[in-house]
Amino acid sequence: MHSPSPQRPPRLLTLLPMPSDEFAMGFTSTPRGARLARLFVAHCLNTWGHPYDSQVNETLTLITAELSANAVQHGRVPGRDFHVRLATEASGDLRLEVSDTRGEDRPVVAAPADHAESGRGLLLVTALADDWGVMDRRGGPGKTVWATVSAAPDGRPGGGR
Repeated sequence: MHSPSPQRPPRLLTLLPMPSDEFAMGFTSTPRGARLARLFVAHCLNTWGHPYDSQVNETLTLITAELSANAVQHGRVPGRDFHVRLATEASGDLRLEVSDTRGEDRPVVAAPADHAESGRGLLLVTALADDWGVMDRRGGPGKTVWATVSAAPDGRPGGGR
């Protein structure tokens, strides 16, 4: 009889290179792509010393989820991926960028109707990020929505706007 082999982490995540100051990847413009973007950002932050249960990781993972969902829902162009970039800036802040190929629909923060089931994502980003904005996508058509969060020495983000 064989004894059960010990559980191993998924190979994809253990073999994925994680440089210490930048992560960038394209994802399919689907709900699955948005979920994968969130998971990869959480994994990357964990490897950079921000554990999964830290406030920095939880904050940036939630911001990634919201911006990726917006890219899939509002920025999708059939056959085109959306891109995520996470980087440590010289100041020590963490900067997240989510780019899609649709440039005409710029996101704005607006209060949704009381009973609306959606429309609160950018309100969350505004509350959680130290700063955020929209710019033209570098090197191609579309836009990039970015957010920054300061990674304070105690692992807590700098605390929204």
